[in-house]
Amino acid sequence: MAGVLLVTGSAGCGSDDARKDGASPAPVGKILADRDQDGRPYREVGREDAPGVGIEVQPDAAGGWDVHLTVRNFRFSPAGAAARPVAGRGLARLFVDDRPVARLRTPGHRLDTRLVPRGTHRVTARLYADDGTVWAVDGKPVESTADITASEPGPGTSPDAASRRTARTQDPLTGGRGSPDRARGAS
Repeated sequence: MAGVLLVTGSAGCGSDDARKDGASPAPVGKILADRDQDGRPYREVGREDAPGVGIEVQPDAAGGWDVHLTVRNFRFSPAGAAARPVAGRGLARLFVDDRPVARLRTPGHRLDTRLVPRGTHRVTARLYADDGTVWAVDGKPVESTADITASEPGPGTSPDAASRRTARTQDPLTGGRGSPDRARGAS
């Protein structure tokens, strides 16, 4: 006598908790030989649905700098997230003149004045997967850079008036430069 086994539900590998938030449990992207300055490998993903980031840096009233990131196809993972890559998730690392200064799990951050002395500086936000790999498109890290210039306040000058800000971003998806506002519409 032949038996029939009926199986219902979804098939596949991975835990159900990885699917609750819509994330794929499958491996994501391809690991490249290229690495960032800390030796972290690049994780190449296709242009379609690739994460993106824009950065805006403005002087604040206390003499520091407010940083705001605009992301698309990307969500910040909470602290304690599993150290595995999930499509479009992770954290941002903030660099001033190629020197790491912060790990961000939210789009906002304040840079203290001691991190941005007088002069012109490059502030870069780069996206990382939760396993520490760098999100990359066409062999280039997914990042955005703003150039800022800090000057000393003069007598009777407020910190806002003393600090000038210019910003430009590099969009790895289009290869073009533009204002951070261009990336605001997508998230």
